[in-house]
Amino acid sequence: MKNIAILGFGVVGCGVAEVIEMNKERIASRLGEELRVKKILDIREFPDSPFAALVTNKKEEVFDDPEITVVVETIGGARIAYEYTKMALSSGKTVVTSNKELVSTHGVELMQLAHANKCNYIFEAAVGGGIPIIRPMHRCLAGNKIERIAGIVNGTTNYILTQMAENGSDFDSALKEAQSMGYAEQNPSADVDGIDAQRKIAILSTIALDGAYVDPTKLFTVGITAVTTKDMEYAKEMNASIKLLAIFENGEDGAFAYVAPHLVSKSHPLACANDVFNAIMVTGNAVGDVMFYGQGAGKLATASAVVGDVMDAIEHQSRNAHVAPWYESEKPVLVPIEEHKVSVLLRLPDSVSDEQIEEAFPEISSQPCVYEAEGEKAVILGKDGDLNEAKLAIGLQSFDDVLSVIRIF
Repeated sequence: MKNIAILGFGVVGCGVAEVIEMNKERIASRLGEELRVKKILDIREFPDSPFAALVTNKKEEVFDDPEITVVVETIGGARIAYEYTKMALSSGKTVVTSNKELVSTHGVELMQLAHANKCNYIFEAAVGGGIPIIRPMHRCLAGNKIERIAGIVNGTTNYILTQMAENGSDFDSALKEAQSMGYAEQNPSADVDGIDAQRKIAILSTIALDGAYVDPTKLFTVGITAVTTKDMEYAKEMNASIKLLAIFENGEDGAFAYVAPHLVSKSHPLACANDVFNAIMVTGNAVGDVMFYGQGAGKLATASAVVGDVMDAIEHQSRNAHVAPWYESEKPVLVPIEEHKVSVLLRLPDSVSDEQIEEAFPEISSQPCVYEAEGEKAVILGKDGDLNEAKLAIGLQSFDDVLSVIRIF
């Protein structure tokens, strides 16, 4: 029998216990022995839960128990979860988590601590929830240089943008609906400001760079709070969708990583991911494009990935087959975002003349948009690869009123 403990009995923690109970015979057949949740650590009590007898508020019952070899961390955040994760790893217990904030912030330290204590720190569910992405990148695509990752990795923002596009809702109305459906927190800033996606692309970028750590707080990030119904009107006329994309690129000019809303042609597979669904496209220099699609969040979807990690940890014991070790590179791993080439849809008041646009963006390719709303001027800049983020920022300073800037994927 293999014993595990769960730290934090919220939505995901409860889901982990349910998945293990639901599929106990299948799991036992795969592992060759029973997998049992021995303890659940939480300061709360759950008298109505079928797992109530397993709940304790005494951490020593988890960390001092030699029979518990794997700890599932579903507390969330980077404070208590960080302390408990270090305690578990220091005790030689493998930790499995879905906590992208903790992984993206302290991943290097925690993986090194795991290595020093001959255990593992595993986090498949931290990026795509129920979508397999980390293990496929590390194993199945190991023979490739990852040239690009482009993903819709936040279900909340994708739901909001879908409602705006399909129902004509404005941002505030779509957000309220997402909150009423349980898709958005009462404080939704981590989602709508792009912070959640920022953390996830930092994790994927680090893996794509063979463990060279990418700090999420250093990434250029734009959320969706400024996206309007008028932007959606333009997207429709351009046969495109607006999606919050988390992007990593590694080409001749170096590696870039960032998060921003993009116009995505409806002919592109990423445009088909709507509502709370996530989609991640990975491009390898040998395999080409591969797509991962599914529910990026949710109780059982995320729990399924966590349980898969638990089984992986038990099967491989002290060998971490999950990811290459992370490390702090002495040299910058990313090129400054100012150098990144970009193409954008720029919306301005119609009082702005073509000459003013040319003066703001000299020697930059420009073409009229196929559609212009009344009272507006809309142009597409940089289609010839002659615009970068630095030139864009400088040019925008020439206008008193910029209605919208949306990057084109």
